Amino acid sequence: MDDRTGHGDDSQTREERLAAKLRENLRRRKAQARALAGRGEDNEPVRLSKSPPES
Repeated sequence: MDDRTGHGDDSQTREERLAAKLRENLRRRKAQARALAGRGEDNEPVRLSKSPPES
């Protein structure tokens, strides 16, 4: 008796979710890289702002 029946379906769903998130992240990073590359060649490193730390 296997208590983990259907476990393969859950892991495949998880894999599909992870794959979708990876594709979304890749698209976002490519768009960000294109935007940064389009700023010009001023040889100054571009710094992304971080959100302020919560107190």
